[in-house]
Amino acid sequence: MVGISKLYCATVEPSDVLRYSADSSSVPSHILQFSANKRPVVVWNVTKRCNLRCVHCYSKSMNLDGVDELSTDQGKRLLDDLAGQKCPVVLFSGGEPLMRQDLMDLIRYAHKAGLRAVISTNGTLITPRVARELKSSDVSYVGVSIDGIGETNDRFRCMEGAFNSAIQGIRNCKKAGIKVGLRFTVTKSNRCEIPAIFHLLEQEDIPRACFYHLVYTGRGKEIIDKALSHAQSRKTVHQIIDRTADLYARGVGKEILTVGNHADGVYLYLRLKREGSSRAASVLKLLQMNGGNNSGIGIGSVSWDGNVYADQFWRNHSLGNIKQQSFSEIWNETGHPLIGSLRNRKPLLKGRCSGCVWKDVCNGNMRVRAEAVHNDIWAEDPACYLTEQEIAVRV
Repeated sequence: MVGISKLYCATVEPSDVLRYSADSSSVPSHILQFSANKRPVVVWNVTKRCNLRCVHCYSKSMNLDGVDELSTDQGKRLLDDLAGQKCPVVLFSGGEPLMRQDLMDLIRYAHKAGLRAVISTNGTLITPRVARELKSSDVSYVGVSIDGIGETNDRFRCMEGAFNSAIQGIRNCKKAGIKVGLRFTVTKSNRCEIPAIFHLLEQEDIPRACFYHLVYTGRGKEIIDKALSHAQSRKTVHQIIDRTADLYARGVGKEILTVGNHADGVYLYLRLKREGSSRAASVLKLLQMNGGNNSGIGIGSVSWDGNVYADQFWRNHSLGNIKQQSFSEIWNETGHPLIGSLRNRKPLLKGRCSGCVWKDVCNGNMRVRAEAVHNDIWAEDPACYLTEQEIAVRV
């Protein structure tokens, strides 16, 4: 996760982070990504069920019953364990989390346990009543996935009317007093919609947007041909930075982030250097605090069936199952070789990643993409769009 507005528009400085302790549980959410000893943000995919069938869904969710889900009691034990580990955030995801009947009870329980509870949803099921229930459950944030305007989004979601329903869900959240934001996965098919998404942020007074690079997993692996080329990735990140800068120049503050490609942080820093910005050194320091990809370090995932993963995308290497062992035991004392390797991965990286001078900023990027393309978790990330010159010389 790279905070474009935080880094490029100077909404966060290194001193903001240093005023807090290293413990991520004490860091405010807006600077959580820069905390030092990262307790994991945990994505709990509470269900595989979903009312949509999105073409890029990492969990291959669909509207089917009978999926082996953790019970309410098992879920509460998980939340108690996460709270005991001082995990800073639990993100309720899916599938579509609102299809789980006890979701509000679980969110409420998480909040009482001291966890920041957020949800990731397609937004189509957020009626005024559901929005009020979310508010009363003390949810901290609702992220709504939208992949374009109107028919573009509906094609991604495989449901006519999904866009209009999601927009109404956002409006219902805002009316209920809930902080809400957008999540947008960029592909060749919808990158032209980015200006319209920025317009939507202003039009609907939405305070936050996350632009995701495509991760080649689940149904996303089936549309690798729709992933941006390296040249398109550069242009897209440049455009997102420009649009964000324009908002701030006009006094319209929005939190804008990119997710799923830590080359973005290097690209942003190098742009500041080219522009002669006096802030470049401070931005580099913040990027180093962030540490790059945090799979198995600052982020983890629990699936609907209890399996624990290094992150929500990388679902073909289970680290253990909370039905047999607690999350904290799996996370802190696992004998699974992948966890130890991920936490000391730099010497294991191959290809362009092995000789890259930005490993302290990127940390090898997305290993799941490397595995998907090269069948080798330590191979170079095929989505890194930095040039050979950029990865060879530190400036």
